Amino acid sequence: MHKTRFRISKLDCSSEEQLIRLKLQNNSHVESLAFDISNRLLIVYHNGGLENISSELESLNLGCVLLSTENSDTSFEHDTVRSQRNILWIVLLINFLFFVIEIVAGIVSESMGLIADSLDMLADSIVYGLALYAVGGLLIRKKKVAKTAGYFQILLAVTGFFEIIRRYLGVEEVPEYKVMIVISVIALAANVLCLYLMLRNRSKEVHMQASVIFTSNDVVVNSGVILAGFLVHWFDSNLPDLIIGAVIFVIVARGAYRILRLG
Repeated sequence: MHKTRFRISKLDCSSEEQLIRLKLQNNSHVESLAFDISNRLLIVYHNGGLENISSELESLNLGCVLLSTENSDTSFEHDTVRSQRNILWIVLLINFLFFVIEIVAGIVSESMGLIADSLDMLADSIVYGLALYAVGGLLIRKKKVAKTAGYFQILLAVTGFFEIIRRYLGVEEVPEYKVMIVISVIALAANVLCLYLMLRNRSKEVHMQASVIFTSNDVVVNSGVILAGFLVHWFDSNLPDLIIGAVIFVIVARGAYRILRLG
């Protein structure tokens, strides 16, 4: 493993950082990048291919100058990577716990909204597990992880829509609105905490951006299930529950599209 430092004279903001990431994301020699925008420095962790990396950076016309290169005994195991791993483990465990809680509550209360949200939580748990696999790895790997997460969300959305249609055409009991509201309020608080932790990390890497998108969707979804619970009680009908279930899967599909665009 090599650690090479470049001075980028035109590295003024995150726009140049993103440009460099996009340029190097398909370079098989690059493991990870670290930026110090205030000092206009770029650190590249790579396995050989220095001439190719330098050439790609110079083609951006950002004033790239190679400062130093040295062997590195560790493969990008520094504070940023450890921070990402810790955050992802926390949100993975929270999401999997609420998947179990919501799937049980959804079955007991016969709420499609809770069941849909629980499946969304399960999908998120898988996404965070994939993101953990990507942390500190090749940029190409991170891109593939984001795409895998996006395609899984699409599969989840399609499955959910079929279940919504089945329930709409069948005869279903009115869900227990109190269970919907209480469980969703707790899940909302948990997702707000997860979103805060990930936004505080401020990572622009594609696998972390995908995780932020998933959690942002969850905050909206939880709020919708709470509203649906009140409407179920108000109208004494399961229709609001089915509607919020459908909305959840639209949000899931939209999030999948956004994630696929990141790659």
